[in-house]
Amino acid sequence: MKKLIVANWKMNLPPLAGWKRNWKSKKADVVIAPPFPFISEVGKIIFGGALGAQNAFWKNPPEGDGAYTGEISPRMLRAAGVKYVILGHSERRRILGETDEIINKKILAASAAGLKVILCVGEPLEVRKKGVVAVKSYVGKQISADLRNFKNLWFSKLIIAYEPIWAIGTGRAAKPEDAILISRFIKSLVDSKFKIKNVRLLYGGSVNSQNAKSFLKLKEVDGALIGHASLSASGFSKIIKNI
Repeated sequence: MKKLIVANWKMNLPPLAGWKRNWKSKKADVVIAPPFPFISEVGKIIFGGALGAQNAFWKNPPEGDGAYTGEISPRMLRAAGVKYVILGHSERRRILGETDEIINKKILAASAAGLKVILCVGEPLEVRKKGVVAVKSYVGKQISADLRNFKNLWFSKLIIAYEPIWAIGTGRAAKPEDAILISRFIKSLVDSKFKIKNVRLLYGGSVNSQNAKSFLKLKEVDGALIGHASLSASGFSKIIKNI
């Protein structure tokens, strides 16, 4: 299976000229997730790459609309050419107060609409300081709550991104051995609890062109979710070449 490399532009818009290229790779499946207003524009220039979104609402009204001011349904994203959606990112949990219950609703709605879900989980620094057992307990509770009522028929649409919160945007990535340990735990948990074997597992958190190889060479890690380092088309391309 190819590695999966996902660019999460967050609330940024890099110069689009550099992104107008063929992103098809023998080494990786490439996904680019721009802010909502630029999804259609970006979709027209990323040849060979898939379009992603950074969020979705938790309802799919029958006609694709509804009285939910400011929200965008998974069906609307599908209509715009989106194939992947990032849900449960720590910034939305922490800054916007999204709970596991809300994230669970979003996952079920997005999966039912045919989107591939990239579920983000990860622990804060205070939990990391308590040790591996505490990290497994924290991440395990997130996954168990976020995937409640998840149907086996959707298993091929599920990707999990392990992003330790203390590593996001800090320039301090986790150690590869830590990524291996938690990746194995997550895959084992999802297999035993939800009967989903070999779930695709990404690492995220201060991944860049300098350290990407140390994560992407690991057999336990199936790709990477890239934040700040994905704002440069050339830098993002270097990450793909590191596989």
